[in-house]
Amino acid sequence: MNTVAIEQKKKIHPHKFTLWMGIGSIVMMFAGLTSAYVVKRNQAGWISFDIPVAFWYSTAVMALSSLSLYMASKAFKERSMAQYRRLMLATMILGLAFVALQVIGFNKLWQSGLTLTSTVAYSFLYVIVGLHALHVLGGVIALVVMALKAFGTKTRVYSQLPVDLISTYWHFVDLLWI
Repeated sequence: MNTVAIEQKKKIHPHKFTLWMGIGSIVMMFAGLTSAYVVKRNQAGWISFDIPVAFWYSTAVMALSSLSLYMASKAFKERSMAQYRRLMLATMILGLAFVALQVIGFNKLWQSGLTLTSTVAYSFLYVIVGLHALHVLGGVIALVVMALKAFGTKTRVYSQLPVDLISTYWHFVDLLWI
């Protein structure tokens, strides 16, 4: 008797596919904005400015949040739910701290006269970082939801997909910021 092994194809979950399509679109948008920035920056009349220290701190906080989310995802895979809950809470707090530091940084810029309509350089800054802030806000909302679910009574230890989705998105936002 001759048996034919049927090869099972690995399929990507529709939510993961949608997320990757969205990430691809966001990459293209930021690539276009960055290209425009590079071209414009090399023209006469470009005004440089110093980045407030709050933005540097927020970069460190974002990197830490990415690390804590990686560890939370690993804890979830190992079914260490107590550790997962602590790490999701830490990631949520770090995400909120990132947003707070961004607000502080933008307040410093605004107070020093770097407003949206001051110059083209400042407009680029506000457009690029403002769009990033919208994407971070979406990620922070997802982190809050995931952290609340982690402490909820209906936590399903077998549903890895939401953890994978938020991890992928948050690491992407982290790389985009850096």
